[in-house]
Amino acid sequence: MIREATSSAHLRMALLVALATAIPVVAFSLDNVTRVWTFDDDPPERLPPKFQVGTLFDGRPAGEWKILQTEAAKTGAHVLGQLMGKGAEHAYKVLLTQGTTATDLDVQVSFLPISGKADMGGGLIWRAADDRNYYLARANPLEQNIRLYRVVKGVRHMLNNFDQTIDVRHWHTLRVVNRGCRIEVFYDEKRVIDLCDHTFTHGQVGLWTKSDAVTYFDDLRFQPLK
Repeated sequence: MIREATSSAHLRMALLVALATAIPVVAFSLDNVTRVWTFDDDPPERLPPKFQVGTLFDGRPAGEWKILQTEAAKTGAHVLGQLMGKGAEHAYKVLLTQGTTATDLDVQVSFLPISGKADMGGGLIWRAADDRNYYLARANPLEQNIRLYRVVKGVRHMLNNFDQTIDVRHWHTLRVVNRGCRIEVFYDEKRVIDLCDHTFTHGQVGLWTKSDAVTYFDDLRFQPLK
């Protein structure tokens, strides 16, 4: 009986070794996988997981960011809103997304301007070292333009401007493709800015509003590029 048990154990071991050598090991990488946040699976009145609110210069949270259930959503029933409708001229409401650090990337978001008298609309952040240092592409319906900035130590430096009619009654999209120093900004699928800048080489992506702008965001898409 001991001999038979030993023989069976040897046979099972041989079969396991044969299977292991016959089936190749496949390694999967998430480095270039597109990620999309629709916010429809997240509960309202909360911040989505792995989203981090920045801080204003006085130490307060940089905006009131949370998921809302609304019929105004572009897709589904939820949006991510920045709801703090007050703030100084240079009060930048910054929201960063953990796990999105990249060098070359393709990032896009849809936005709906809701209100604002001093400022309106919002933008995309990328290659952010933190909530004070990043690239920013933003659309402003009050000024009727789209601008590209580098923000260094909390101070904006404009890199380019594109005048554009922005209808506040409809959703719009901002998209950025950044390879090396080349930055391309698209508004509603039309390229509006194309230039080279070497300030930031890698970092996180995020969302942005300013001053008293209240804005809804939906369908944030992020893809690292090889």
